[in-house]
Parts: sequence; structure tokens; C-alpha cells
Amino acid sequence: MALLRLLVFCTLAACCVARSPPQIPLCSFPLPRSCNDSEVQAVAGFALQSINQDRKDGYVLSLSRVHDVWDHFQEDMGSVFYLTLDVLETDCHVLSKKAQKDCKPRVLHESVYGQCKAMFHINKSRRVLYLLAYNCTLRPVSQRKIHFICPDCPGPVDLSDPRVLEAATESLAKFNSESLSKQYSLVKVTRATSQWVVGPSYFVDYLIKESSCTKSQASCSLQSSDSAPVGLCHGSLMQGPLEKSVSVTCEFFESQAQVPGGENPAVTQESKKQPSEDDEAPQKNKAPVISPSVTAPKGSVQHLPDLDAEKPQGSKEKSPEEATEEKSPEEAFPVQLDLTTDPHGEKLDVSFLYLGPEEKKLVVFPFPGKESRSTKCPGSAGETNPLILPP
Repeated sequence: MALLRLLVFCTLAACCVARSPPQIPLCSFPLPRSCNDSEVQAVAGFALQSINQDRKDGYVLSLSRVHDVWDHFQEDMGSVFYLTLDVLETDCHVLSKKAQKDCKPRVLHESVYGQCKAMFHINKSRRVLYLLAYNCTLRPVSQRKIHFICPDCPGPVDLSDPRVLEAATESLAKFNSESLSKQYSLVKVTRATSQWVVGPSYFVDYLIKESSCTKSQASCSLQSSDSAPVGLCHGSLMQGPLEKSVSVTCEFFESQAQVPGGENPAVTQESKKQPSEDDEAPQKNKAPVISPSVTAPKGSVQHLPDLDAEKPQGSKEKSPEEATEEKSPEEAFPVQLDLTTDPHGEKLDVSFLYLGPEEKKLVVFPFPGKESRSTKCPGSAGETNPLILPP
């Protein structure tokens, strides 16, 4: 079946290339593009920015490289890009609303990496950029391989460990004691690592929000208020031979004005017209049309354990030179993204993106599989370390 699908794609691609200018392929199905193409790189950046803006939890993702790309040009509707992106997690929380270029990648032993698949619509003439759907799968770097390189580096620890909560609460108490007026309460711990220094040491990241308490209320129990998280704190608790040391720094998020059509705030759109009941009603003698909700989440980010953690106990340790992943990207990062399973394509109603009463529909196809990868991909990578770059 996979071979048949590949042959169909290749035959149709050859036909379209022969009949259309290579710059603007007027075809009824996706065609491969070069992963290093400047337009593809720009679209990938827009797509990842939109993914980060859509998320409400986790850390901002940065682009490592474009792994694969297909472009479906649809005359006056512009293009639908089918993107597979290799990504790295940064040190910025998504609630900070920082752009990926303003965030630092994690140090190697704390790296989290993975792949995202995204379907992105761009219509240059109508100034429409829109993230149709996405899904991502992330994994931490292999701790066995990191330990082989750096035995003393901090390692991840379960967030439910009581000593993690102790490190978060004691470091936040220190921050509140040094605060001039406002007090803050713990929302959730987002990351935790441990290391032996002069004793057991724990390093934690956690979200905070304003408490209903004030510093003058000595007996206040720091009950959580209904406010949203306002900042991310980095705390540590180091147990020495005689006493423990606590440190903390907190970064507060900039207040963000609500963007119209907040489900896709990172992009410029011609209109955010809501579809009426008449628009959504089924009509006779027309092909089935997908009608996406403009307020529903477009995708998700799945976190999996590191690849070596999934191997049977007693498997042979490898040197750093042999540290490339044995699994294929499709096995290591099982990301699925299909708005349709119809191999002939299906219409997607995007009228809400455009001004005017006329209906606007895109044709979407099942996401191209590994058997149909572009020959000009993957693209160039900013980070070539095999520990954090899928094959």
C-alpha cells in the first residue's frame, strides 16, 4: 500500500511539473519542496511561532531544522504546507510569550528534543497566515549517554518526589520573605533535576501566581488566588554537612493584551469572521466539507521518556561515537496528523479567515508519509549533535 501511494504521488508530480512552471505548481495535490528553501524556512518559522502561541503549558520550542516539507498550491487560495520540523525545547515558558529567537537552548544534559508535524496555510495576496493543525512529540536526551559523557551532570528527577516540592516551597518562601509587598503562591513545578554537590541538591522550575496574602499578614496561609500564573521561578535546595543552602530567582511574564481570534495570535489574518449557522448547515449536492472550530485547540504536545529508558535492562552501553538513535524518526517520534484520511483530498472550510460573503475552502490531504519524503530533505541543522538530532 505504501509503495502504491508513493508511485501515485511520483506519477502525478511528474505530470504537474511538466505542465506548470516550477515556481508555481498549479496542481491538485502536494508537491515536495527543498527543506533549505528560503520561503520554506520562513513558513516553518511562522508555523512554529503559531504552535508556541497556541500552547498553554510547557516551554517554547525552537527550530533545529526542517525535516520534510510538501507544498499544495491551490490557485487563488494560496498554499497548504505539510511540515515536519525537528525542534528543541528552550528555557522560556510558553506563558512568557517570548519569541523563540529570544530564548536560549538548554545545555546538552538538559536537552529536550523532538518533532512537530504542522499543516500551515499561507495566502500572500490576501495576507493570510494560519496554522491549521499540529502535533508534536518530545523526548529528553538519553540520560545513559549523558552519564557516559558527564557522570557528574545533574539528572532529571520525578516531579512527585517530596524533596522536589520541598525545594520549590522553601525557595519560594525565601523569595516571599525578600519581596517588598506582594506575596506569591506555588502553581506547579514544571521541571526538576538533582545532583550531588556537597550533599543532595535539587534544582526546580515552577510557576507562581499572586497570593491573596500581603506581607503584613503574618498568619496568612498563602492560599492560592484565582489569578493566572505571573512568573517562572528557578529555585535550588542544597543540603550541606551542617546546613542547607536555598537560592531563588524569578522572572515575571509581561502582560499580554488579548489578541482578536486568540486561538492563533501569532499570525496576521485578513479576518476573523465567525461562521454563521447558515454557513455550517449541510448543503445538498456538495462534497463533504470539514468545518473546524476556530476556538478549539489545533493540536497537542506529547512528552515521552528518553529512548534508552525504553530499552530492555542489560542492553549494551554505547560510546558517544555510536550514540545515534537506533529507531527511525517515525518510531522515535510517533507523530500523527491527519485532518482527513481520504487519499483524494477533502475540502476544509476556512471562510472565517477571509473578508466577504463568499465561501472559501482549502483542499487537504492525508499527511505525506515517510515513504514519500522529499529528496531535498532534511535541511541544514543549527545543532548537529547526534544525541539531540533525529536521523
